[in-house]
Amino acid sequence: MPVSTPPTDHTAPVPTIVVVGHGMVGQRFLEALADRGLTATAGTARVVVLCEEPRAAYDRVQLTSYFAGRTPDDLSLAEPGFMDRHGFELHLGNPAESVDREARTVTARSGETFAYDTLVLATGSYPFVPPVPGKDAAGCFVYRTIEDLLAIEEYARTATTGAVVGGGLLGLEAAGALKGLGLDTHVVEFAPRLMPVQVDEGGGAALLRTIESMGLTVHTGVGTQEVTAGEDGAVTGMELSDGSSLATDLVVFSAGVRPRDQLARDCGLAVGPRGGIVVDEECRTSDPAIFAIGECALAADGRVYGLVAPGYEMAQAAAEVIAGRAAAFTGADLSTKLKLLGVDVASFGDAHGTAEGCLDVVYADSRTGVYKKLVIGRDGTLLGGVLVGDAEQYGTLRPMTGTVLPVAPEQLVLPAGAGGPVTLGPSALPDDAVICSCHNVTKGAICEHTTLPEVKKCTKAGTGCGSCVKVIGQLLPQSQDKGLCGCFSHTRSELYEIVRTLGIASYAELLDSHGREAARGGDGCEICKPTVGSIIASLAPALGASGYVLDGEQAALQDTNDHFLANLQRNGSYSIVPRIPGGEITPEKLIVIGEVARDFGLYTKITGGQRIDMFGARVDQLPLIWTRLVDAGFESGHAYGKSLRTVKSCVGRTWCRYGVQDSVRMAIDLELRYRGLRSPHKLKSAVSGCARECAEARGKDFGIIATAGGWNLYVGGNGGAEPRHADLLAQDLSDAELVRLIDRFLMFYIRTADRLERTSTWLDRIEGGLDHVRDVVVHDSLGLCEELERLMADHVAGYRDEWAETINDPERLRRFVTFVNAPDAPDPSVKFVPERDQVKPDLEILAGPVLAVRTLEGTSSR
Repeated sequence: MPVSTPPTDHTAPVPTIVVVGHGMVGQRFLEALADRGLTATAGTARVVVLCEEPRAAYDRVQLTSYFAGRTPDDLSLAEPGFMDRHGFELHLGNPAESVDREARTVTARSGETFAYDTLVLATGSYPFVPPVPGKDAAGCFVYRTIEDLLAIEEYARTATTGAVVGGGLLGLEAAGALKGLGLDTHVVEFAPRLMPVQVDEGGGAALLRTIESMGLTVHTGVGTQEVTAGEDGAVTGMELSDGSSLATDLVVFSAGVRPRDQLARDCGLAVGPRGGIVVDEECRTSDPAIFAIGECALAADGRVYGLVAPGYEMAQAAAEVIAGRAAAFTGADLSTKLKLLGVDVASFGDAHGTAEGCLDVVYADSRTGVYKKLVIGRDGTLLGGVLVGDAEQYGTLRPMTGTVLPVAPEQLVLPAGAGGPVTLGPSALPDDAVICSCHNVTKGAICEHTTLPEVKKCTKAGTGCGSCVKVIGQLLPQSQDKGLCGCFSHTRSELYEIVRTLGIASYAELLDSHGREAARGGDGCEICKPTVGSIIASLAPALGASGYVLDGEQAALQDTNDHFLANLQRNGSYSIVPRIPGGEITPEKLIVIGEVARDFGLYTKITGGQRIDMFGARVDQLPLIWTRLVDAGFESGHAYGKSLRTVKSCVGRTWCRYGVQDSVRMAIDLELRYRGLRSPHKLKSAVSGCARECAEARGKDFGIIATAGGWNLYVGGNGGAEPRHADLLAQDLSDAELVRLIDRFLMFYIRTADRLERTSTWLDRIEGGLDHVRDVVVHDSLGLCEELERLMADHVAGYRDEWAETINDPERLRRFVTFVNAPDAPDPSVKFVPERDQVKPDLEILAGPVLAVRTLEGTSSR
């Protein structure tokens, strides 16, 4: 059944393009058609898409991230409204069953027949399952679709041991998924090493050592002879080719893929001897009206490409040809960079050194699991390479393949202190160097833009595997003046270090000693005052300063909301949000909130952060409301400050049958630990009790998802106008390990972030990105962790509730008046009108009455 509305008028003589398959390449083809104006909306083509799966195209490259908390919707590639906007007719769960080339029709599983002028086959590939006895036993799976993952997840609930047949890219991802599900995991690889296509013997050995150190068992050089089953038909083990046996109750086959070309075979199209629909450089099959793109196609260079980037190039070429322009696909880069089980693995160019006369430059360190090899031609040309454990330079080395390196190759592989490393900047790359191989975007195309979001939107560079993002950032224009504002030439992070190191607890002292010459002795500006105020507040315990933000000079540094410890609303009233740690609240406290809202005539609303917001308080009412709330055991929720807001939670294993950890307890502990922590921007968090991710932890600055082995920690997530999924920082952590890493992460962020920079932006901007942050907070590469933990311990020990501190100090209460010269007079402009049994601001008081307008005819209107 179509999931989008087809065009209402098909009478116009426009060609019909039928696309069979809606995977990643199929979606890219649709985008290419839209870019070229071939859409029903434009009146230039009718486009029908037949999709076998029950869901639209999703990111199969990131499939394993489902087990890390991403939902199927998160993986979707088609932006909301894309199909309707272009008039594309998408039929889910209704694949093509046959093609009549003479009649030019396609018959779908539903029995519907679709006529075509142009047919595009984007059927992809299917997983190869070795023809061994027992392969169809209960507990045997393939690893290809979201439905496969859902089935594996369900079956794993009653399993203890899992085995993956295949040690390639997808096999290792599957192994990581099984380990994440709490299973003792084995990998069986017929080749003598892991990832035999991508890495050489040395790289495979380094990868093996690292993976085995994670608790996985690897069997190389052996094949699966038989899958054994019990009387109930369920898997009990495997027999291997070396005569050994392996006890397991779940098997995942990930032994490669084969082109899905049966539809082409049945209709008489030419296929290769080993499979794949034969196409020419324009991606046309042996029938000029039919194209084939992606993994189902045998390209003109005689290769079937199993990577998504070549598929994207084929999709672009086919769309260009269909649009009546010249285009060709003659081959593609097979370079790969990914993170398998937390290990960076990359290969590019002639990684195995097959070129005649080539030389290898190799560095290997078995202690750290690092292996680097560059393949160099006789004339010094970089031909390819393999990087395992440290792929930092992949983004620069891959585009330089085929050129003579500007430095000695050994300097690029040796560690610091041993003759290297030398970092090649992107300035060494020519304009035609391909920076993003996923979308074939060159340096020149990237340099036409000024910001990373702009690059992603206009070129799609950085939206695929993400390995090019760092290089893109280096290519974009860099501001010469890094200063915070016109008052300080230092950045926020530099000012933080100055304040921390020198113990400066006064804004005036900092401005006079470290401000720009012209600003010294002045009052500062609206940029640096709240920024420095936040720095001093976050370091207050270490500085011996008051942590109360409205004491002394600090009061003049605060933003509008912090001035009154409440959120200013559009009619001049304020909202009050008491802290409700983890979203857990007793009936008695709910009643108190209800009574306070009723007695003060406040509008109430439940927030997205599992709290209750009360709107409509006058400044003079704030202390009275706080007193009632504090007496009932509430405290400030800091909704007004650049600090921790909430730590959401699901109900966890206490109530939910899917929960594997006590998410509510953990959320409460974390919220009480980090409450009041002043930071460059607001902080949000959540804890989910299982991989179903009901608390939406991956949309938070730091999110926690429970696993059978403990907790997975994600960082850098963000909702709002530019959503970003958080990245996995560490997994299977104990309670103590989790808290320790969050302590370090938050204090490192506070230490190094720019003004008003969310963790998501910071993580994309900071040199080295997530890998650098992981090195610092997990591996203590800078030796800072002890200090970061001490700073957090100081914050926890020094925390005081700002509401309670205010109502217990008559001097502090003096500021909470509307008029200094008439402290008992309420603000007459703060008025309300009824709406839905509550109140809303009376905005007419603020705007004034609506005046009548007299028209030329003498009538009036409003």
